Formats: sequence, C-alpha cells, structure tokens
Amino acid sequence: MKRFTTVMLLTLILALGAILAGCGGSSSQLELEKLTGEYSREFEGTELNVFNWGEYISDGSEGSMDVNAEFEELTGIKVNYSTYESNEAMYAKMKSGAVSYDIVIPSDYMIQRMISENMLQPLDFSRLSNYHYIDEQYRNLYFDPENEYSVPYSVGMVGLIYNSTMVEETPTSWTVMWDERYADDILTFNNSRDSFSIAQLILGQDVNTLDLAEWDAAAELLKEQNDVLQARVMDEIFNKMEAGNAAIAAYYAGDYLLMKENNEDLAFVYPKEGTTYFVDSICIPENAQNYEAALMYINFLLETQISTAIAEYTYYASPHTGTMNDPEYSLIGNEILYPEKEQMPEVQVFRDLDPEVRSYYEKLWEEILRD
Repeated sequence: MKRFTTVMLLTLILALGAILAGCGGSSSQLELEKLTGEYSREFEGTELNVFNWGEYISDGSEGSMDVNAEFEELTGIKVNYSTYESNEAMYAKMKSGAVSYDIVIPSDYMIQRMISENMLQPLDFSRLSNYHYIDEQYRNLYFDPENEYSVPYSVGMVGLIYNSTMVEETPTSWTVMWDERYADDILTFNNSRDSFSIAQLILGQDVNTLDLAEWDAAAELLKEQNDVLQARVMDEIFNKMEAGNAAIAAYYAGDYLLMKENNEDLAFVYPKEGTTYFVDSICIPENAQNYEAALMYINFLLETQISTAIAEYTYYASPHTGTMNDPEYSLIGNEILYPEKEQMPEVQVFRDLDPEVRSYYEKLWEEILRD
C-alpha cells in the first residue's frame, strides 16, 4: 500500500510539475520517472538540518541542479543547509552542543573519532535502497569497519596548484611551498591535519605517526614556512587563485578543476613525496531530531541523477557506480580525479589519533599560527 501510494504521489507530482513548467512556474530538473528509491510526504512540514562543507553540493547556480530544492519539492521537508570549512570546525561546533544537525558529511578520520565518542548513530540500511550503488571498494573502510554509520559521498586527493605564468618551472616537490622566490605568493591550508601532512610528507613521516618528536620536526618546518606564506586559507583559495593573486597553493584536486575553469593559467601536480587521500561520508549525528527524514535524504543523494549532479558540481571523484556508468557524467576518466595505476601517486590516509597525540599536535598548531 505504501509503495502504491508513493508511485501515485510521484505520478501526480510529475504531472503537476509539467503543468507548472509549461506556465513558467517550476525550474525542476529532477526526472521523477528515473527515481529508484521510495519517497513520501509523510514528513511534510518538518525540517532537516544539514551541515556540509562549503561548495559541496549542487545548488542551482550556473544551471546546475538545486539538490536541496528538489528534495524539498519532492517530500515537503524543509532543508536548512549550513556549511563549514574544516573537519575541526565542524567537530567543535557539534561538540559544543549549541545546535543539532540531522545530516553531517565529515571526512574519514573525523568519522572515526565521532564514532568513538558516540557522536553518530547507526544507519538503518534497510531504508537505504540506493546504497547498492556504492562501489565495494568504498565499503567497510577502516573508519567504519562494520559499515554501520556512514555512506560515502565523495573521494579525492590533495595536490599542488600553481600559476604557470608566475612559477618558473613545473614543480615536482612540496618543498616549492618553502621557496623564497615565491614569498608572499604561497597559500596553504588553514587546518592542522592537512598542513602538518605536507611537512610530514617532505620529512618522510607517516602522517599518523605517534612519535611526538616527529610532530615537533614537522612543526618546525611549518614555522619556517611562515616567512614565505601569503595566507592560510580554505574556501578563500578560489578567489585568490582564480584572480592570479597567488602563485602556489596546496588544495584538493577537485577544487583545482573548478578554479581552472576560471583561470586557464592554473596547473596541477601530485608531488613526488606523495599525498593524502580522503573519503567524505554522510552520517546522522547522535542528537538528530529528524532521523527518518534524514534517511530519506541520504537515499535521495544516492539517486544516480542526484549523485551525478553533485559530482559534476563539486568536481570530486565519485564512489557511486551509477554515476561512474552515467553517460551524462563528463568527468569519467579525468586523469586528475581518476588517475591510471601508473600515474597514481603514493597516498596515505588520515586516521584519528590517540587523544594525547591529538592534543599535542593541536598545541603545536596553535604555536605555528602565533609564530
């Protein structure tokens, strides 16, 4: 009966959408007949609080699909969408208890920490009929080994972005970010793990080292870098690199592809020392107020047309087999997002560390910022 009601509802919505579109009243890009999950208006009038990275969902700009608006129209659930710039900022806000969210999309090591601190609740996978689209290689990963708390959203690596008109030769090493020739034209991450990892890769360290002396050595290298840095940035990097206001930056590969669309002088390389690899995943916080609607939202994000719209908008690699086989997906085979085995750099993944080590490197990070 529920399935019949859902099908009838979607048919009515499709018909209404066609009428409104003909009258200029709807800008929906959702092809309802292609939906594979079940959606109802059971939670119409309720609200869903979503907490995600900036620039990380297709939002209707520049002709893209407005994913949240489509979900609202389909279900009647209002989406309150807010963003953060780093895992650490997200964690601090959630840990404060000042606000509750129904959906959050952290990175691997932060999910590991949040699980250990009981900040996430198990997902009812019986309600996630579209989960079968997640590629096997992205299931049962180290941060969620029993596959209970998370659904992969996007994956990627960090690399070196440079302006070919400002940098004298093609860089091959992270050490270029310490090169005095580019003083005041270098940007780096404004978060501790990504920043430390670059110094650790140069020093040949494991990015998850438990040796406090190695963290000291990495911190000293980062303090030396302060002399040549223009700024530590997150989303501000887009304006700076696109406008040619900086020569070199470390950032995520997908974001480079977006920047290059606005500045053809930008180029990208995975440095010889290797890089870090991440998996960002969708989770439901322990104190979520609208669990059932959150599950419906996750299943909606797993629709192939939605996943493809997000992958096209963010330019991050997708863990979704439907997207990877979608003829509408233009980034299949992109050598930066999906490098062939022989072009794949050496990679490390962040893991959550012992509280003692975490506290130690965060204190070092505060010193680096003050230096």
